[in-house]
Amino acid sequence: MRAEPQPAPYSPDPQILELADWLAVPVRAADFPMHELRFRNRRWDRAIGLGELSDEQWIAHFGRFEPLPDNLPQPLAQRYHGHQFRVYNPEIGDGRGFTFAQMRDANGRLLDLGTKGSGLTPFSRTADGRLTLKGAVREILATEMLEALGTYTSKTFSVIETGEELERGDEPSPTRSAVLVRLSHSHIRIGTFQRLAVLEEDEHMRALVDYCLANYPGSPPPEDAPGRDEPAAQLMHQAAERLGDLAASYMVAGFVHGVLNSDNMNITGESFDYGPWRWLPLWDPAFTAAYFDHGGLYAFGRQPEAIHWNLAQLAIALRRISEPEPLLAAYNRFGECYTAAMARRFCWRLGLTGGDRDDAIRLIEAAERAMREGRLGPDAFFFAHRGGRGTEGELADALAPFEPIVDEHPYWSDAAPQTILIDEVEANWAAIAERDDWQPLHDKVTALRRMGDAMGEPPAPAGHSN
Repeated sequence: MRAEPQPAPYSPDPQILELADWLAVPVRAADFPMHELRFRNRRWDRAIGLGELSDEQWIAHFGRFEPLPDNLPQPLAQRYHGHQFRVYNPEIGDGRGFTFAQMRDANGRLLDLGTKGSGLTPFSRTADGRLTLKGAVREILATEMLEALGTYTSKTFSVIETGEELERGDEPSPTRSAVLVRLSHSHIRIGTFQRLAVLEEDEHMRALVDYCLANYPGSPPPEDAPGRDEPAAQLMHQAAERLGDLAASYMVAGFVHGVLNSDNMNITGESFDYGPWRWLPLWDPAFTAAYFDHGGLYAFGRQPEAIHWNLAQLAIALRRISEPEPLLAAYNRFGECYTAAMARRFCWRLGLTGGDRDDAIRLIEAAERAMREGRLGPDAFFFAHRGGRGTEGELADALAPFEPIVDEHPYWSDAAPQTILIDEVEANWAAIAERDDWQPLHDKVTALRRMGDAMGEPPAPAGHSN
């Protein structure tokens, strides 16, 4: 069984104000013509002390963006640059979102409430600063599925329909609008550091490193790591562990993010910012999520490479305040961190314990062959063989060093596993678009949370000390 998020009192702590003068720009939310509450995360509102808000108060804060008590007096749109499909872009930033509030949870973690679709900012460029309702529904599904599968992900906290008609080139228009609020462990990105490096703001870079180490603490570098007492090196080691774990969690989930640009990489290793994502229908390393990813740069099987490449961009940025050797030593740990995370997460999803890392690697190789030869997707494979059931031949041999986890949840007796393939996404949206029927979406969220409960407590995200 999986533990529910621990309730906590409301503990505002707007630490970002220490950096706000150069990290962000104060902005105002759009004045929307309608505020219809469509989704409220009842699992996570209690975790940050907001479970007692009435729906009217909820809309006031997360639709009209009236400040929360003792929190940010005005929303902040963050400044950052980034590589987008390996092309450096200095003209980005929070173009349709902002940081609205920060608070601590019961474990002392600093969490952000950030938005998507909240209106124009100085970084909107030619866009309208809005979010389609379909995009919000897709983000609910992505975050709920990833959370169930153990990925360290942002949480869709709130969705409010806003009553505007939006024109979009990639879906039938006009289409309905929404504003989304996500609960996230930081919105500091690799691209945030890249901007400071390009502008040669070394003192701000040092301040941002100190902010991250203080507010997102992690494990220390290995004893033999060069420069292990230097702040930039410490942050790089934490990032290598966190991003190696993120990459492994995507592969074990069978998830394709779609746009793994450096501005979409959170310094905490938390997955966020869901655009053209997909889940694998079949095990296929070449499968892509974004229709515009013509070269397959962010294909399923290339995601570890893409995340490792982004880690290199963090090292390049930090080079302004550090010697290269400590940063390179941390960067070179990514492979071992990824392999260890793959072993840990793969066995967890398959419901196994025991064995060593080499045993896990052999199991993963056998499982990949079984999926390719049997034309299975990860969801079907892990469900069919939970605890080692139903295996034979090479796969059964690879399972020999492991023991099944005792697991009596009724989910494992269902006729089929939960999935979020594109047809299911479209069916959930069609019910809303054609009949304004939200029940299929709510039923799906309930089913995904039931699956997460059956999966049990997920592996702790790597590189964190709380």
